[in-house]
Amino acid sequence: MEGWPEYWSGMIPMHYATHVVSPVLGPSVKGRAEYVSCFWIGDHQRADRQRSRATHLRWESCHIKIKDSDIAAHIWRFLFDTARQYRESFDVYGTKKSFEWALVEGEEHVIHTAKKPEPQIPSRVKVPDYAHLLPEPIRQFTRAIQDKKHLVLHPGSRARGLAPSPLVNEFLTALVKDRDPWPNATMSAN
Repeated sequence: MEGWPEYWSGMIPMHYATHVVSPVLGPSVKGRAEYVSCFWIGDHQRADRQRSRATHLRWESCHIKIKDSDIAAHIWRFLFDTARQYRESFDVYGTKKSFEWALVEGEEHVIHTAKKPEPQIPSRVKVPDYAHLLPEPIRQFTRAIQDKKHLVLHPGSRARGLAPSPLVNEFLTALVKDRDPWPNATMSAN
């Protein structure tokens, strides 16, 4: 996140991890975290970070046990002083199929299928864009940065498909229809 607006430099990596946590908890229907464990690596020697409110944490790794299920999640965030391209994504592993988000921007994602000969297990897939399901005025915000002064997503970031636009649309639709949004306040707090 080098070069991002200054307010990002004070963030603790797992403090604002919505793009990496919600895809893990959301699909598990009742996805409530039962147990969370985080580890981090920091560098207290950076003089520029010591003088400001900036965090000294370079990356964090988190494990989440999903309540009443055999599902667990491993989440990691690399934010500063780490030789790694920015990535916010998730992988899902199952007994019949598994999905792995591309490790490098511009590459295709991978589906692994069980019970095939070893070289045929992985196959590249392109994840469809569902921006067409959003109201016309906000579709553009899922594909590119529209206002660099209010940077929410870094150019080239893998978070684009998990952009705030669908969440804002869901929240406003829930208000208009007088129903709980998905995710609701309890799910979001968890």
